[in-house]
Amino acid sequence: MKFRIVFTICICFFFSKVTAQDPIFTQYFIVPTTLNPAYSGFQETTSVGIIHRSQWPDLDLKVDTDYAFLNTWSENMNSGIGGSILSHRENYTHYNFTQLNLNYAYKVTLNDRWSFRPAIEIGFGTKSFGFKNLVLGDQIDIDSGTINPVTNDPSNFHDKFTFFDFSAGMLFNSDEAWFGLSLKHINKPNISLVDEKNLPLNMFFSASVGYEFLVVDYLDVVSFPYETKFMVSANYMNQGEFNRLDLGSSIMFRTLFLGVSTAMNPLAKAQDSHLVSSVNVYGGLQYENLKFGISHDFTTSKMGKTGGIYELSLTYQFDFGVKCFGCPNYESKY
Repeated sequence: MKFRIVFTICICFFFSKVTAQDPIFTQYFIVPTTLNPAYSGFQETTSVGIIHRSQWPDLDLKVDTDYAFLNTWSENMNSGIGGSILSHRENYTHYNFTQLNLNYAYKVTLNDRWSFRPAIEIGFGTKSFGFKNLVLGDQIDIDSGTINPVTNDPSNFHDKFTFFDFSAGMLFNSDEAWFGLSLKHINKPNISLVDEKNLPLNMFFSASVGYEFLVVDYLDVVSFPYETKFMVSANYMNQGEFNRLDLGSSIMFRTLFLGVSTAMNPLAKAQDSHLVSSVNVYGGLQYENLKFGISHDFTTSKMGKTGGIYELSLTYQFDFGVKCFGCPNYESKY
């Protein structure tokens, strides 16, 4: 009995530490505001969407994450404005994290090709944890085999708490290339579930870069539609002791896109860490302004049968007369 209680407490604190890390989406290139608020309105039209992520569905440690967004563009303000909501849930610990964000990005025209977009993001988050079913050691009477509902443990656990969050980002982009930097949780909000503890949320840094081009500009491929595009992208992320580098490429036809990416751990601190943590395949369909994407991450670590990670995304862009990275059939400015 004692072992089970100690184990439960350790699990709770373990997940408190793990869930201090931000969820990362494989399809970040479809919903880039998950990484950087500077992408708000950067298509210079209105777009909405949702993405669902399910991690390790075959384990008791299943994690589900949903992200919904709305971005729009104000020509008078020369600005992009957006809002999003993130919901993160863990099956084993009944941990829930929800955050509402508001984004603002301003466009600065550098020359005929390049623009610069600084941005800020203000968020309000709430976390909850199933501490009501937690039994501490002083509640157990071994002699009688009963459990006292009252504990004298000095730690005051909170089942739910809220916090304020502040982030910033910047983006350089042309018609065919982009480079962005972002820093989240600049104020390092305290996310401890215990009154007397201070557990600051580590800042999340990301650097993303990408380039897309018409295939016919480099290869004489007559069997492909003229609009066929190829895109390469990279995204580096760091938060606390964790880091990740995603490298990906995709090909986009009129109504179909296919791609592959790898998630790597370039600055591994443990000897048994894998350089490549997963190989990810993705694809999707586009019908007029509606775009559907699906991806699956094949884990390369020795965790056993986890079911991998899959994502489903659905986005809608109101106007294709402007730039749309990753869209097969936007009206090209070439």
